[in-house]
Order: sequence, then structure tokens, then C-alpha cells
Amino acid sequence: MGRPLRIEYPGAVYHITSRGNEKKPIYRDDQDREDFLFILDKVSKRYHWLCHAYCLMDNHFHLLIETPEGNLSIGMRQLNGVYTQAFNKRHGRVGHLFQGRYKAILIQKDSHLLEVCRYVVMNPVRVGLVKDPGRWRWSSYGATVGRRKPPTCLMTDWVLGQFSTKREKAEREYRAYVRSGIERESIWKGVKGQAFLGEDDFVNSFSDYLERHQDVAEIPKSQRYATKPTLEKIFSGHVLSDKAKRDRMIREAVEKFGYTQRAVADYLGFHFTYVSRILNERQE
Repeated sequence: MGRPLRIEYPGAVYHITSRGNEKKPIYRDDQDREDFLFILDKVSKRYHWLCHAYCLMDNHFHLLIETPEGNLSIGMRQLNGVYTQAFNKRHGRVGHLFQGRYKAILIQKDSHLLEVCRYVVMNPVRVGLVKDPGRWRWSSYGATVGRRKPPTCLMTDWVLGQFSTKREKAEREYRAYVRSGIERESIWKGVKGQAFLGEDDFVNSFSDYLERHQDVAEIPKSQRYATKPTLEKIFSGHVLSDKAKRDRMIREAVEKFGYTQRAVADYLGFHFTYVSRILNERQE
């Protein structure tokens, strides 16, 4: 099994998801959810995490975590590990609770965090569990708008501060902002390399780090080459008029930068079998 790329540094912000093994529930009742939030609070205090939003579904959870000390991996091992122990003990079971490794997408805070916060709390509405995000008890929405007492792990200051310095006005505008997101296009279409959500400058700032890991085969190629050049750039200039150079760049697009053969063929207007043949030819 491949291992996901983990970029950790002080101040990093992540959207984190973790799903139940075999898609089975990780929360069987409200007590399980209470236990999870209690453990999340302990982990947040221990590792000085800031939780900006959360949503506990049935067979997975969403967290938006900021790590002032750049310690996501150790904290997630603690969170999922301790909760698994508590869940197994309470329900008289053994073995894995979560399916493989958790997924963490690095978020550019100033440009994308607020939008991801909205996405997280709208999950129960999006899948039809409730019609209003305030009806789902197990998300951060109710606490952020002032309807419920927030769990101690939740920090609402940054989110509300994006709307107003006056709390009542900020809560009102946050409610309107969340509701306006139900018909919006999925934010995940903007994710680059299954690892980054942010502007190009933000993603490109990790180029050196990614380059140092390009030979780590266990990391998915899409993540190792998240800052890869566009096909337009790869085939720019006089490349298309020079067959040898064009074929060399076809191989590079697929083998080095992780583009699919279909994507390259469609871009160049070639039949899929032509690209496949180029890749199978012996390079002299």
C-alpha cells in the first residue's frame, strides 16, 4: 500500500478525513461521538492544535486542524489510536476501526480555509441527513453560530473574525455564508495532487520539498508531482513540430509528471494507441 505524502510545518492547516474500516460506522451512538470529541480535546491540548471546524458523520469524520507546532502525524496517531481503544472496549470488539491511513489535504489558510469550513459543516445537508446544518448536532456549526456551547477543542475566533469584530453580526453573516454554499461547485475540484488546496503560489512554494521526494515510490505519483507543469507548458514552443522531441516529451509527461496516457492523447489530439506505442518503444 502506498503511503500518503505528509508535509508538516509550524502553522500548517489541514482538512482531515478518516473512514471506518470496510465503510462501517465509527460511531454507533451519541456516546461514541461524545467520547471522540473528548479525546480530540485532549489531543488538541497536548499538541496545541487549533480546531476550526469539525463534522462527525456515521462512518467518517471531517476535521479542520491548524498545527502551530507542525505535529499532525503524531497527533493523529494519538487521536485515532486512543479512540479505537475506547470504541473497542465499549463495544467488546478487537481489531482495526479505521480504514488505512487518514487523508490530510494542506489548506492555504488566508484564501481557502473559510470555504473549507463551510464545506465541512454542510456535509449532513449535502447527503440529505438534515435540511439545515443547525439540525446536525455533531458538527461545529451550532457552536460557531452561538446556538450551542462549543466543545473546548473548537476555536471559533478566526472563522467569525472573517465577518465582523462584533460577535452577533459575525454569527449572522456566518450563517448566511454557510447557507449560500449548498449550490456551489465542489471545492475539491481545485485540489492539486490530492494534497494541496490553495493558489498556485502556495502550491509552488513546496516545489523543493516535493522534488526531494520524487524518487519515493511509495508516495502516489500524483502527490510527488503536485507542482507539475501543465501540458500546455510541456508541449510549448516548437515541440510539436519536432517528432523526436515531441515523443520524448510524451514519455516525460506520463513517466515523470504522472499524466495519464489518455490525458496526453486528448491534449495532443492523437489516438490513445499512439501514445501507448511511444511509451512502449525502446528509448535509444
